[in-house]
Amino acid sequence: MGSRREIEAGIEKDFKSQMSYGDYLRLDLLLDAQQPQSDPLLHDELLFIIQHQTSELWLKLMVHELRSARDLVGTDDLPPALKRLARVKQIQRVLTDQWSVLATLTPSEYAEIRPFLATSSGFQSAQYREVEFLLGNKDADMVGVFAHDRAAHDVLTGLLVEPSLYDAFLAYLARRGYAVPADVLARDVTKPHTSSPGLVDVFAEVYADPTKHWGVYEACEELVDVEDNFQQWRFRHLQVVQRIIGHKTGTGGSSGVSFLRRALDLTFFPELFEVRTRIGD
Repeated sequence: MGSRREIEAGIEKDFKSQMSYGDYLRLDLLLDAQQPQSDPLLHDELLFIIQHQTSELWLKLMVHELRSARDLVGTDDLPPALKRLARVKQIQRVLTDQWSVLATLTPSEYAEIRPFLATSSGFQSAQYREVEFLLGNKDADMVGVFAHDRAAHDVLTGLLVEPSLYDAFLAYLARRGYAVPADVLARDVTKPHTSSPGLVDVFAEVYADPTKHWGVYEACEELVDVEDNFQQWRFRHLQVVQRIIGHKTGTGGSSGVSFLRRALDLTFFPELFEVRTRIGD
């Protein structure tokens, strides 16, 4: 046993004319993207920046996967869509676990860097809104928050008028012969989905005989997992904010913890939870 590992002869070492790891990942740009505003530099500002930048990277991947899942369901290609959702669930777990890193920031430490955040807030994350729009929590008023950012505004405007993942799934069910109510299929997709008793009946049929409806049954459970993970992320966010700032107003002007707590009452797929009361009756 030694303390040194020899570099194998075949390992590439000369990158004057070849692509390196740093080249491929554009690490020059990525690692230069952390620009603390404090002067003199406050030690904990880098933590705050990296926490949120990495979250945005994961959100970017989540948007990519959700868009693909929605489009695959729209072409009746359910199995790869479910593979996309399996990846989304793992991304969600990473995002939820990541709050524990930010939770190491004490109230005193945050109070030092808070003035340098000015009016910036996670509430203003365009990619987070993309995720919510893709999952069905549409809000036309939110699009206006991004009037200053033409690219983000255009993306959200597009998602506002497009079907959500759930809309695509319900249309898929209708094409497969399930009795999805006509008013659900013809609804205004720029509005949040509201619960339909007729749709609960459809899912009650699925859950009454999972083997017969296996693909749809599996898709329903994947969607429930996604929503459950999303709620865990929201709750962990609330906990960390309460731990660090108590009940102060948020930097973006929200009521802080109270505002975050109200989000726990939101649901993307209400019928998939309501049907659980019917199972076994």
